[in-house]
Amino acid sequence: MAENYLATRFTCSWPQTIAVMLCDGRVVCGCADPYAKRVLGDVRTSSVADIWQGPTVRQLREDLNGGGSTFCGDCPLKLPLGPDEPVPQHTVDVGPLPSRMYIECTAACNISCFQSCCAPETGITRTRQAGMLDWNLFTKAVDEAGPALGRIDFFNYGEAFLHKRAVEMCEYIKAHFPHVYLYTSTNGLALTEEQARRLVHSGIDEVTFSIDGASPEAYVKYRQRGNFDKALANLRAMADEKRAGGRDVPHLNWRYILFVWNDSDEEMNRARQLAAEVGVDRLCWEITDHPEDSYSRRFAPGTPDYDRIRHEVWDMSGLGNAIPGTTPRAQIDVRTFIPGWPLRARAAQPVTVRTRVKNLSGRPFRAQASYGRRLVRLGAQLVSADGTLINRDHARAWLPGDIPPGGTADIDIEVPAPDRPGRYALKFDMVSEGIDWFEKCGSPTTTRTLVVR
Repeated sequence: MAENYLATRFTCSWPQTIAVMLCDGRVVCGCADPYAKRVLGDVRTSSVADIWQGPTVRQLREDLNGGGSTFCGDCPLKLPLGPDEPVPQHTVDVGPLPSRMYIECTAACNISCFQSCCAPETGITRTRQAGMLDWNLFTKAVDEAGPALGRIDFFNYGEAFLHKRAVEMCEYIKAHFPHVYLYTSTNGLALTEEQARRLVHSGIDEVTFSIDGASPEAYVKYRQRGNFDKALANLRAMADEKRAGGRDVPHLNWRYILFVWNDSDEEMNRARQLAAEVGVDRLCWEITDHPEDSYSRRFAPGTPDYDRIRHEVWDMSGLGNAIPGTTPRAQIDVRTFIPGWPLRARAAQPVTVRTRVKNLSGRPFRAQASYGRRLVRLGAQLVSADGTLINRDHARAWLPGDIPPGGTADIDIEVPAPDRPGRYALKFDMVSEGIDWFEKCGSPTTTRTLVVR
């Protein structure tokens, strides 16, 4: 069986950057290991650093540099390599600690998702050596890894907020390590309204509610034993508390998996209306290929209906939004003395480009945001004459202030010229910092020739 796992060469970046701690303290490789088959170490008996630099993960990194590892087994996170595709080479001696960490509070869940690998009936809780994450074990891992972490994903399998101290854990992370981007995903059913409102003030950066339907009847077909009204009420409570406090975090997502029973225009439009009414930041569709007899064929990739919503799909970009008018779009006009003429600069010298930006969407472009994330700036990407991208982050310019829906702003952006003379191009796009470029969700860009003397 092990030989079959190496029938195709593959690569993976997870062992380079991300650790996943289960509720019993074991650390596994990747978030796609529901039954703890790929254990790297145990925080109960070792430090996070010792595990991250230990022999198991070092051997795994060496194997991946060779094109694959039997340790990976049937992990779906593996990235197959083509017959002639070179194997990406990564250092075996990565930093002493991971830069991102998943923390699982429990593998238990309060509902049973239809044919899900982590439904209680599968016995997933029996694969854990503890039912709930011990508080001291949690603080030990966070205190050690926190200074090196850029992000914590506060969930894995199970429902995180079944843990009685889950909200307190979020508060602990943000109080001790405010630089960490803290994200969680929940079904929303284990929270009381008081806890939902308290979570808003914890400092958590982003919360995703998984609500697969816009009516109780559609919702419960997948989220068996779930309660649509309670999930929506807790989402509403968080949105209300955020709005009342004038906060820009947490960013509230409603993620909606498409199945054959909830993919009608009527049901999806109802979700759009509810999301707008509740005041969530983002509604997105999740495309899946399981269960085999239930996933939405209508919105399978490559179909006309999929193309129609592709900028609203969860994995397509970090900005696409199914709430009408909320996907960011901008018109960028480059203002030259003679319209359409190339921009000109001297080698290695900066050139100031004057632009006018118009907000074509229904929400403002924010010039500032908490923790320097999700604010909007104008970007200039350097492109070669043949269209090859040279530097995606070549230059940035701040907005003079928020740009309201339909509003415009004149923005000067200082762009460094390449050292070598020749013909280049500058591609102008807006960027939501730390999230994505507007082009990724269908916004038009503007490209101008740059002649360097």
